[in-house]
Amino acid sequence: MSAEAEDAAQMVARALGRRKAADRPAFLRELLAHTAAGLVVIEGDRAAGEAVYRLADAVVARGGR
Repeated sequence: MSAEAEDAAQMVARALGRRKAADRPAFLRELLAHTAAGLVVIEGDRAAGEAVYRLADAVVARGGR
């Protein structure tokens, strides 16, 4: 894992740790939505769409287990 990815993972873990268990799913949904919107602004629709598509693909693959 790259240092940047590890820093991001630690940031999210800390943010989740400060929330009640019941509030964590909503936080993650909002984080995903804001992250995708940020990618649209920074990298454009195509790159953001690709990232969201890969995420959705990973979710579907995980659900099959």
